[in-house]
Amino acid sequence: MITRKSASISKFIIHKVGNKHNDTKNAFSDKEVHFDEASYELMLPFLLRPFGSVVQSFRFNHHANVDLNEINAYAKQIFNEDDGFVEASKNIVKHLYEQSDSAQIKTGDVLVAVFEGIEYKDMVTNAIGIFKIENKINFFQTYLEDNSYDVLVQKGISSKKVDKGCLILNQTDMEGSIVLSVDNNSYDAQYWLDKFLNIKYADDSNNHTHNYIDLCKEFSTEILKPSYGEQERNIFLAKTIDFFKENEIVNIERFKEEVFAEEKHIQLFEDFKKEYETGADFVLRNQFDLAEAVVSKEKKKIKTDIKLDTHIQIKLDIDAPEAASEHLERGYDEDKKMYYYKVFFNAEG
Repeated sequence: MITRKSASISKFIIHKVGNKHNDTKNAFSDKEVHFDEASYELMLPFLLRPFGSVVQSFRFNHHANVDLNEINAYAKQIFNEDDGFVEASKNIVKHLYEQSDSAQIKTGDVLVAVFEGIEYKDMVTNAIGIFKIENKINFFQTYLEDNSYDVLVQKGISSKKVDKGCLILNQTDMEGSIVLSVDNNSYDAQYWLDKFLNIKYADDSNNHTHNYIDLCKEFSTEILKPSYGEQERNIFLAKTIDFFKENEIVNIERFKEEVFAEEKHIQLFEDFKKEYETGADFVLRNQFDLAEAVVSKEKKKIKTDIKLDTHIQIKLDIDAPEAASEHLERGYDEDKKMYYYKVFFNAEG
């Protein structure tokens, strides 16, 4: 994630990208945008706000040589050549157009910007932002004509969120340039990340933590819930989050010992982990440093509701892993021929 309190825009240009599938063309600007004060004060946070909560980063990828990655090459041109911004921004749009090979890929405005004063992990750097605006909203515009006000409907860009965007930092590590990405219109997961940017997740604690939590979520949904019910699924997820909160280093063997009470569940988990790794085409680390920011973000996505077909929901607290096993009892009523949950408590809150 970045901090934008000292950030500024030093270069900015707008182009339009078409779609070769439906024969719409690109349209290019020849000059940079020079903002008035009101536009600038609205544009800067609009572009950078999404990256304030991004915890995972990417690195450029290429099957032969990462220097041949198109966006990587254009970014270097912009960073290294003061007069190369406009031409490089056009080439970025041309490259984006070449990835528009299906009818569902939307046309839109492409905003390319150079930012100064971006703070990332105690570093202050400049960065290149590439944004695609795919959806526009209707808004009312009032105007005065013949001493009376009238109204018309116009289309414009919503200032709430960008559709797709990336931030290429002018900083590298052992894996290469640091890239952040957001996609709020993920109708084609391959289009933006794989085809246009051609990036891969960084091999760091953020990615290792995310992958392991994803494994646990998939295991809870595909194995525990069908075989043992929603209660067991939620207990497992609560214990998983609790383990991550209590350990700075995650050791897989220790995780299994603390989270699973029965050997058969450990075996189920190990078998599922092998299938998960095969499907994802990578091997999970047996030990890795924990990324607290990833745990906090992923924890918010985990749903611990037990939804019943009698229009009743039981919401469990993911921060209290023992509560569901100690104070919630599942059974079957022979007279009603229905399952039931019995909840124990001392007082109503």
